[in-house]
Order: sequence, then C-alpha cells, then structure tokens
Amino acid sequence: MRPPPGPDDALFTLGVASGDPLPDGVVLWTRLAVDPMARGGGMCGVPVNVDWEVATDETMRRVIRRGTTIATADGGHSVHIDLRGLQPSTEYFYRFRALGDISVIGRTRTAPAASAQPRLLTVAVASCQNWGEGYFVAYRDLAAHAPDVVFHLGDYIYETPPPARGPRRGDPRPRSAFRAATSIDDYRDRYALYRADADLQEAHRVSPFIMGFDDHEVADNWAGDVPADGTAMRDFVIRRAAGLRAWWENTPTRISARRPGVDMRAYRRFTFGDLAQFHLLDTRSHRSDQVNGDRDTAQDARTADPTRTMLGSAQEQWLLDGLAQPRRRWNVIAQQLPMADLARLDGTTRAVSMDGWSGYEPARTRILDGAHRRDVTGLVSLAGDIHRNVVADLRSDYRTESPVVGVELAGTSISSGGDGEDSDDNDRRLKAASPHVRFGNAQRGYLLNRVRPDRWECEMRVTDTVADPGARLYRRALITIPTRRSDVDVV
Repeated sequence: MRPPPGPDDALFTLGVASGDPLPDGVVLWTRLAVDPMARGGGMCGVPVNVDWEVATDETMRRVIRRGTTIATADGGHSVHIDLRGLQPSTEYFYRFRALGDISVIGRTRTAPAASAQPRLLTVAVASCQNWGEGYFVAYRDLAAHAPDVVFHLGDYIYETPPPARGPRRGDPRPRSAFRAATSIDDYRDRYALYRADADLQEAHRVSPFIMGFDDHEVADNWAGDVPADGTAMRDFVIRRAAGLRAWWENTPTRISARRPGVDMRAYRRFTFGDLAQFHLLDTRSHRSDQVNGDRDTAQDARTADPTRTMLGSAQEQWLLDGLAQPRRRWNVIAQQLPMADLARLDGTTRAVSMDGWSGYEPARTRILDGAHRRDVTGLVSLAGDIHRNVVADLRSDYRTESPVVGVELAGTSISSGGDGEDSDDNDRRLKAASPHVRFGNAQRGYLLNRVRPDRWECEMRVTDTVADPGARLYRRALITIPTRRSDVDVV
C-alpha cells in the first residue's frame, strides 16, 4: 500500500493552469497527484496545504500576492484560486508549493478594461481531444503562439475507454480507463490521464483557458436529463452530476459555476474592451431531447417544433439580452455545436445532424432573427464537435433566402477521429449540398484567431498526422472577415 505523500514526492504532476480572465482577475488552478495513474492520484485521501504566489515577472522576484489553501480528497485534490484586484491587460506569473515541492511557473493575462480599445486580441479555439486516438501535437503548436486566451469548446475527455490499438496503446493508463467512466472516481482518473500529457500541460501553462463542456465529459449525445444509451434517468442524473463535478474540479473555472444539487452554470460572458464580447453557451444541460432517433436525416415537423429548445428559456433570454448590450466590434457566440446547416446529400435526402442546431430550427431562428432585429454587427459563431474545419454563413433559415447575419467558424478536433485528410467524402458531400459553406477541411488541429477592430483573421492550423508525437502543424487556410460585412476571404 502506498504511503501518504511526503517531502520527497512530486505533487504537481498534472501541471498548472489559469482561466476565466476578467479585467481585474483570473482563476489559478492545479491538482495534486503523486501518481496520476493511481486511484485518487496516489494521495491516500490526505488533505494538503498548498501555498500560491503571483508575481509580475517570470523569475517570481516581484511577488504581489500570496496565500494558502487546502487541497482535499473531496475536491479531487484540486485547487481553484479566484484571484481579484489585478490590473487589466497585464501579464502575471504564478506557482504553487506543497510539502516542499514547487510547481512550474505559469503565465496568465487579464482581460482589457471595458472602456479599453485594444488593437489586437489573439484567441485560440480547441475541442475534441480523444487521448487514445492520437497525440496532442496541436497543443505544442498552440503553446508556441501563447495566445491571449484559449476557448475550449468541449470533449476535453472521452468517457469511453481508449482503443486498444490506438497510437498510445503502449502508454500507461489508470485501471479504470479500460472501461467507460461512470463514477466520480472514474472521471477523475480520466482527467488525470489527459492532464498528464506534456503538450496539454504546456498550453495551459502559457495561456488562460475559458472552458465549456459538451457530451463526452459525461456520455455521448446526452440531452438535459436524458441519456442517449438507454440508461435509467435516475442513474443518468447521478452519472451526469459526477461527470460535471469532475469537469469543474479539473478546469480553471470559477466556483460560481457550481450550483446546488446536480446543476452547473456553465454559460457565461467575457468582454475584451470595446473589441469583442464572447457569450459562452451550454448546449447540453438545458436542451430538449434529440428527435428522429438522433440520426442524420431530413428536417421535418419534429425539427420545426417551436416548443423544443437548445438552450432552455433562461439561457436563451440571457443570450438575447447580452446581444442587446452596448455593442462591441465583434459579438461572438462560443458554443459546442455548429449553428449552420451542415447538410449532406444521402441519396436524394438532404440530411443534417439532429444533435446540432439543425435539429432545433425554431430555437436557432429565435437567436439569429433576434440578433438581426437588434442590428448586431460583427457576429461570429465559434463551434466545435464535428472534427473538421468549416466556414459557413449564419442564416436563421437555410431552406429559404433568409439574410446572412454572421459567419460561423467551426474548428476541427485536436485528435478525435485520428488522422484526417484535406478533403474526405463527408467534406465533399457537405460542400455539394450546402452552398452557404465557404470552406471545409478534415484534418486535425485548432483555430488561431487574430481579432482586430477592422477584421477577424482565422488561421486554420492543421497537421497531417496525430499518430506521430513529433508531428508539426502548418497553416492550411487564412479566413478574413471584415467587421461590418458578411463577405469572407479564404486564402
């Protein structure tokens, strides 16, 4: 039996992170684990005092704040420091100490003041990282660019066991990783497996992350209280609570996201001066169940049912109210699933996903018509989930000539799906059936956005393989969106 952690143990094996940047604050995170592959991180359930400090220099000589907290087994030995009283648009450095061990030094950055007029904001977008299907080489490239902020739109872990024959088949993993995660301890083990990745740790170390969740943080294609696999609803609610609790424990997200019982308040808003406002959505917790057996199929009376919702009434009103606030140059909806109809021809059927907004047509119309009535300009949707890069027009109705109200940038996966290709069969079918799609690509990678007052530039960075841990990324396309026009330039 392993003894309790002591002075000779390395405790910060899962790295450090920061997130949810505000003009005056940021969340600092770490999680203690003597052995990431052991149940409970090998911490033996022992509470540990953790010191933290923040400095204005990377050598940590000019310390401006410090404190102590306790990491307990009840919280998965995670630490969340909601730091306030900082200066806007300022770079800070931080580290942790516990039982004589010292963490690496992390870098973070606060958001600009609401009245500021920033000339540039760099924003990375990532999603869908299946550990067993490939290496996280995209994060090494992302870390080299050290963006001002990273939006992770979901599927940070996969609850399913990694494939036996995947690229990482010889790598160590927790015992629970040989089955689907269902309990809080299973989910904590799965996060430890992912968080032990060096490239992922480096990306978290150099940039603050704003984290959302999609389905695989709990189970494939769940909807509100409804599981997709036939599990009894009561059992699923318990599983969902465990998955979302583990998500919070393992992300640099404020404690205000937690709610009594099983709920999590994951939708939230971030403003970066007069340049951009981001509305991060939760498209899982409050939605109606998918229709038509959750298969890709034609839209019909069920997808057109106005009583069905993607966001729930409270979140939908919150989003519309946010879009009506004093304008920023860019008004961004950051979400897990594409809003645009990404239709493919299946014989003579125009098939769309029932899991995305295409299966919730009136809900999409309410949001995009609402944005149009409010004269929202510079509207951009950032989305994940689909394991491919897609640029598409945003319209409230794709079966009529409704006006273009914005642009959607859907990003590909970090590794989910394994090696992709520049254009696969689905990409070709998508372009053939969806004239509103401006660009498509089926490789792995992430989006690197440079947001300026007069234009939004999205660099789609991709790799030819995720089976090689030394693989490099390169620019596949540069998408340029002018602030007040819907035309898009693709290079």
